[in-house]
Amino acid sequence: MGNVCFCASKVNGDADCSELTQFPRGGNAAAFANLKGETGLSHEPQAEVMAQLENELGFPLGQDPQCPSPKPLVIVISGPSGVGKDAVIKRLQQVRGDLHFVVTATTRAMRPGEIDGLDYFFMSRTEFQEMIENHELLEHAIVYGDYKGIPKQQVRESMNLGMDVVLRVDVQGAATVRSLLGQEAVFIFLVAESEKALVKRLIERKTENMDKMLGAAEGRTTLESLSLAGAMITG
Repeated sequence: MGNVCFCASKVNGDADCSELTQFPRGGNAAAFANLKGETGLSHEPQAEVMAQLENELGFPLGQDPQCPSPKPLVIVISGPSGVGKDAVIKRLQQVRGDLHFVVTATTRAMRPGEIDGLDYFFMSRTEFQEMIENHELLEHAIVYGDYKGIPKQQVRESMNLGMDVVLRVDVQGAATVRSLLGQEAVFIFLVAESEKALVKRLIERKTENMDKMLGAAEGRTTLESLSLAGAMITG
């Protein structure tokens, strides 16, 4: 079984949590904490006790955290058009301000209320083709006649800063990212209550053509793609 890391200074009520203590899962944390108060050395100045220990050990005690920093997390949110991916991501941004939302590049037309560079990077087919040729995209696909893709640079820069990143992709894109990242990412697949409910949402947008609404029938086939996901959420 693995180990659990906890911050000893949190247990003792101190503000500084830079030094972490590790004890085996299922171990007696209270007994471990007695090292501070019931060792028989607590009456001696702390500096002297530290000096004695280091002298016995023959080397100075390390001050680096014993638990390694977690790797940045990649969260992949996918599902058919109209299922509510944008709403889920906006809520994530509200509760987790430290997440970096990777802005998707697309050749589709801008919808009312959307902002270039915030909701999507809107570009021409020529510009998108150049990104493909220059290998600037983590994944890309043609979705309902328009190109969509994830710029590599955003992902790379955010992860280098230690930030968790959120990718918004269609079902095809999720399959591609899964083949690239495997178990290194968390995959969440969104579905509507029913095919009828999904088509109703698309109609209410007043921006979708018949081809896209017919494509809502992909709900039947995308359910086969749930093996891509670590979690399924009904919108």
